[in-house]
Amino acid sequence: HVQLVESGGGSVQAGGSLRLSCAARTGTFRSACMGWIRQVSGQEREGVASIDADGETSYADTVKGRFTVSRDNAKSTLYLQMNSLKPEDTAMYYCAATRLWRLYPSLDKNEYDIWGQGTQVTVS
Repeated sequence: HVQLVESGGGSVQAGGSLRLSCAARTGTFRSACMGWIRQVSGQEREGVASIDADGETSYADTVKGRFTVSRDNAKSTLYLQMNSLKPEDTAMYYCAATRLWRLYPSLDKNEYDIWGQGTQVTVS
Protein backbone atom coordinates (compact mmCIF):
# COMPACT_ATOMS: atom_id res chain seq x y z
CA HIS A 1 0.00 0.00 0.00
CA VAL A 2 0.96 3.69 -0.03
CA GLN A 3 3.71 5.17 2.13
CA LEU A 4 3.57 8.91 2.71
CA VAL A 5 6.40 11.37 3.39
CA GLU A 6 5.63 15.01 4.17
CA SER A 7 7.96 17.97 3.72
CA GLY A 8 7.83 21.75 3.58
CA GLY A 9 6.94 22.63 7.15
CA GLY A 10 8.76 25.30 9.11
CA SER A 11 8.43 28.57 10.94
CA VAL A 12 6.88 31.63 9.35
CA GLN A 13 5.52 34.98 10.45
CA ALA A 14 1.82 35.68 10.43
CA GLY A 15 0.66 36.61 6.95
CA GLY A 16 3.32 34.47 5.33
CA SER A 17 3.04 31.39 3.16
CA LEU A 18 4.25 27.81 3.15
CA ARG A 19 3.82 24.95 0.74
CA LEU A 20 3.60 21.43 2.10
CA SER A 21 4.33 18.40 -0.05
CA CYS A 22 3.50 14.75 0.49
CA ALA A 23 5.31 12.18 -1.61
CA ALA A 24 3.54 8.85 -1.97
CA ARG A 25 5.84 5.87 -2.38
CA THR A 26 4.37 2.80 -4.08
CA GLY A 27 0.75 1.93 -4.09
CA THR A 28 -2.27 3.29 -5.88
CA PHE A 29 -1.95 7.04 -5.36
CA ARG A 30 -4.17 7.84 -8.35
CA SER A 31 -7.27 6.22 -6.87
CA ALA A 32 -6.74 7.36 -3.28
CA CYS A 33 -8.62 10.16 -1.63
CA MET A 34 -5.95 12.34 -0.01
CA GLY A 35 -6.19 14.65 2.95
CA TRP A 36 -4.27 17.07 5.09
CA ILE A 37 -5.04 16.68 8.77
CA ARG A 38 -3.52 18.84 11.49
CA GLN A 39 -3.10 18.41 15.20
CA VAL A 40 -2.30 20.87 17.94
CA SER A 41 -0.59 19.24 20.88
CA GLY A 42 -3.19 17.95 23.33
CA GLN A 43 -6.07 18.37 20.91
CA GLU A 44 -7.91 16.15 18.44
CA ARG A 45 -6.74 15.87 14.85
CA GLU A 46 -8.67 18.21 12.54
CA GLY A 47 -9.27 17.72 8.84
CA VAL A 48 -8.00 20.76 6.94
CA ALA A 49 -8.28 19.91 3.25
CA SER A 50 -9.07 16.93 1.08
CA ILE A 51 -8.93 16.05 -2.61
CA ASP A 52 -10.43 12.96 -4.14
CA ALA A 53 -9.21 10.95 -7.13
CA ASP A 54 -11.28 13.09 -9.50
CA GLY A 55 -9.82 16.33 -8.16
CA GLU A 56 -12.83 17.45 -6.16
CA THR A 57 -11.76 19.37 -3.06
CA SER A 58 -13.09 20.16 0.38
CA TYR A 59 -11.81 22.60 3.01
CA ALA A 60 -12.40 23.34 6.66
CA ASP A 61 -14.11 26.69 7.17
CA THR A 62 -11.08 27.90 9.14
CA VAL A 63 -8.81 27.67 6.08
CA LYS A 64 -11.19 28.25 3.20
CA GLY A 65 -9.88 30.95 0.89
CA ARG A 66 -6.36 30.73 2.34
CA PHE A 67 -5.30 27.12 1.71
CA THR A 68 -5.30 25.23 -1.58
CA VAL A 69 -4.92 21.47 -1.89
CA SER A 70 -3.75 19.90 -5.14
CA ARG A 71 -2.29 16.67 -6.43
CA ASP A 72 0.06 15.64 -9.21
CA ASN A 73 -0.72 12.05 -10.07
CA ALA A 74 2.26 11.79 -12.44
CA LYS A 75 4.56 12.58 -9.52
CA SER A 76 2.41 10.81 -6.90
CA THR A 77 2.57 13.98 -4.82
CA LEU A 78 0.03 15.89 -2.79
CA TYR A 79 0.42 19.60 -2.02
CA LEU A 80 -1.01 22.12 0.40
CA GLN A 81 -0.41 25.78 -0.43
CA MET A 82 -0.97 27.82 2.71
CA ASN A 83 -1.29 31.59 2.40
CA SER A 84 -2.15 34.33 4.88
CA LEU A 85 -1.03 32.10 7.71
CA LYS A 86 -2.25 32.82 11.23
CA PRO A 87 -0.82 31.81 14.61
CA GLU A 88 -3.80 29.49 15.05
CA ASP A 89 -2.59 27.50 12.03
CA THR A 90 0.33 26.33 14.15
CA ALA A 91 0.14 22.53 14.30
CA MET A 92 1.64 19.27 13.13
CA TYR A 93 0.33 18.66 9.62
CA TYR A 94 -0.22 15.09 8.46
CA CYS A 95 -0.79 13.76 4.99
CA ALA A 96 -3.27 10.88 4.84
CA ALA A 97 -4.71 8.56 2.23
CA THR A 98 -7.62 6.19 1.87
CA ARG A 99 -7.02 2.65 0.64
CA LEU A 100 -10.20 2.63 -1.38
CA TRP A 101 -11.61 5.04 -3.92
CA ARG A 102 -14.14 7.51 -2.52
CA LEU A 103 -16.94 9.30 -4.32
CA TYR A 104 -16.24 12.55 -2.46
CA PRO A 105 -13.36 14.14 -0.54
CA SER A 106 -13.50 13.89 3.24
CA LEU A 107 -12.33 15.98 6.18
CA ASP A 108 -13.09 13.13 8.59
CA LYS A 109 -9.81 11.82 9.97
CA ASN A 110 -11.44 8.43 10.62
CA GLU A 111 -11.87 7.87 6.86
CA TYR A 112 -8.11 7.68 6.33
CA ASP A 113 -6.13 4.46 6.51
CA ILE A 114 -2.54 5.52 5.82
CA TRP A 115 -0.69 8.36 7.48
CA GLY A 116 2.63 10.13 7.12
CA GLN A 117 4.82 11.10 10.06
CA GLY A 118 3.82 14.74 9.91
CA THR A 119 5.57 18.07 9.38
CA GLN A 120 5.49 20.92 11.89
CA VAL A 121 4.14 24.33 10.92
CA THR A 122 4.73 27.20 13.34
CA VAL A 123 3.26 30.67 12.75
CA SER A 124 4.28 33.52 15.02
